[in-house]
Amino acid sequence: MDPIEQLLAERACQRLLLDLIRRLDFQEPASVAELFTEDGTWAWPAGDRLIRGREALRTYFGSRPADRLSRRLMSNVLVEVTSADTASATSYFTTYRVDGCGDGTVPAGPPVRIGHYEDAFRRSAEGDWLLQARTVFLPVAGPTPRL
Repeated sequence: MDPIEQLLAERACQRLLLDLIRRLDFQEPASVAELFTEDGTWAWPAGDRLIRGREALRTYFGSRPADRLSRRLMSNVLVEVTSADTASATSYFTTYRVDGCGDGTVPAGPPVRIGHYEDAFRRSAEGDWLLQARTVFLPVAGPTPRL
């Protein structure tokens, strides 16, 4: 693969991941389904949880509480282009969130989740990069506090 094409693919995948986090944090959670392939998956190996397909992802993320305030910090995003149409990535995250949030500022608290994502990407026939699979690893996880 040409080095410029590789850089463009890496950047497109990184941007997709950042867009996903923005959508989750800024009250568009159901729209994350659009960033996945039709048969895309989101999995949590601990507890054997798996969501498969765009419609299931839209339903799952659309059911999040409307009064949830969350902010995710992502870092160490490493994308590896494996072919002209596939790539993988690993990224770290820290999630701060509370339920029962209204307008205004909430008291600071510790993060409720710290972990990493392992992602697989596939380029669509139109040339867009989409998530084919996301696996979430949560070595640190607790309940979401309610105000």
